[in-house]
Amino acid sequence: MSAEETLPLVIALHRLLRGLRRASGDGATPPTQLIVLGLLTQHGPMRIGELAVRIPCSQPTATAVVATMRQNGLVSRAPDPNDGRGVYVAPTEEGLRTLRSVARGEAEVLAELLATVPPEDRTAVLDAAPVFLALADRTAPSP
Repeated sequence: MSAEETLPLVIALHRLLRGLRRASGDGATPPTQLIVLGLLTQHGPMRIGELAVRIPCSQPTATAVVATMRQNGLVSRAPDPNDGRGVYVAPTEEGLRTLRSVARGEAEVLAELLATVPPEDRTAVLDAAPVFLALADRTAPSP
């Protein structure tokens, strides 16, 4: 498969995600913070270096994002019991509420959009969700 073949899908996904975000009305939580909350919810507490790899971004960027999220009450930090220099980051209840709220708003918009396409297209899109999740996990392998 070539990049030329996949380019229309990439562009469509970018446009769709941006449109869902705008239409859902949540512009308060930056996308990187939502990615962090999603990763922590999916994989459990992580060290900042692992978050940086999975986002993907630099470790200083991940550190800054986590610091802001901690100030906003979205994540907590706890010492790594196996390494006194390291810390684990975990979502707080407020972080989980934020993620659920944003995801629910975007899911409602997507459901409205999907209601406008033929049933077989809806099924194809929904059936593709596990594939997209697996591909997302492959783009940023675990450290």
